[in-house]
Amino acid sequence: MKKQIFSFGWAFRGFWSSVCEEPHLRFHIVAGLYVLAFSFFYDFYAAQWAALIVLIALVIATELINTAVERVCNAVTREKNPLIQIAKDAAAGAVLISAIAAVAVAVIFFWKPETLWKILMTFTGAPVLFVPLGLSAAVSVIFIWLGPTGIKNKLTKKKR
Repeated sequence: MKKQIFSFGWAFRGFWSSVCEEPHLRFHIVAGLYVLAFSFFYDFYAAQWAALIVLIALVIATELINTAVERVCNAVTREKNPLIQIAKDAAAGAVLISAIAAVAVAVIFFWKPETLWKILMTFTGAPVLFVPLGLSAAVSVIFIWLGPTGIKNKLTKKKR
C-alpha cells in the first residue's frame, strides 16, 4: 500500500515539473479551464460534460506523454538522429490529433448562436464582468508565458 501512495506522489511530481517547464501544457490547462467555465452558460447533458472532461484530460495527457518522450530522447542524445526526430514528431503529432479532436467537439457543443448571444449580452449588460474576465486573461497569459517558477522568480527578484 505504501508503494502505491508513493506512486501518486511521483505522478504529481511529474505533472508539476511538466507544468513548470512546458508552456504548451500550461496553455492546454488554461484552455481547458476556460472551456469548463464557459460550459456553465450551456445546458449540457451529463454525457456532454463527460466528453468535455475526457477530451481536456486527453489533450493534457498527450502533452505529458510528448514531454516524457522529448525528455527521454534528449537524455539519449542531443545529436541529430532521424529515429529520435521521428519519435519526437510522432509524440507531438499525438498532441495535435487530440487537440484537433477537442476543438472539433467544442465547436459542435458550443456553436449555438443563441447561447453565444446570451453570453455576449451577459457581459455587455454588466460591464463589471469584464474586470474578472480581463484579470483572468492577464493572469492566464502570464502563467502560460512564465509558468509558476518563472512567476515566483520574477516576484522574488523584485523584492530583493
